[in-house]
Amino acid sequence: MEIGQIIRKPLLTASPINKLVKKAEVKEIIFKPSQKTGLHSHPCPVVGYIAEGECTFQVKDGPLQNLKAGDAFFEPAETEIAHFDNASDQLPMKFIAFYLIDNETELIKMLEDS
Repeated sequence: MEIGQIIRKPLLTASPINKLVKKAEVKEIIFKPSQKTGLHSHPCPVVGYIAEGECTFQVKDGPLQNLKAGDAFFEPAETEIAHFDNASDQLPMKFIAFYLIDNETELIKMLEDS
């Protein structure tokens, strides 16, 4: 059996992270059609990618983005996430999130809409 070349496709470079990472939690998260997270933040940086479907994504005051399967995202610690929503009203959306944790126990903090 011949071993082929390993292909490494860059998806995302996230910076600045500015956190001591003591552990990482990896979660598979599935949204129903049209499901929305709501305005929220995380005490730790979160990196991830869309595994299935499409996501409407917006970090506070940043551009509104449409992420598709295979696209990566970054949510900075202690930063408002205005949108992380399933863009489809018919299909589920699945993503994988890597929470880069120092000592936090709560991974998401829901915020009031302003």
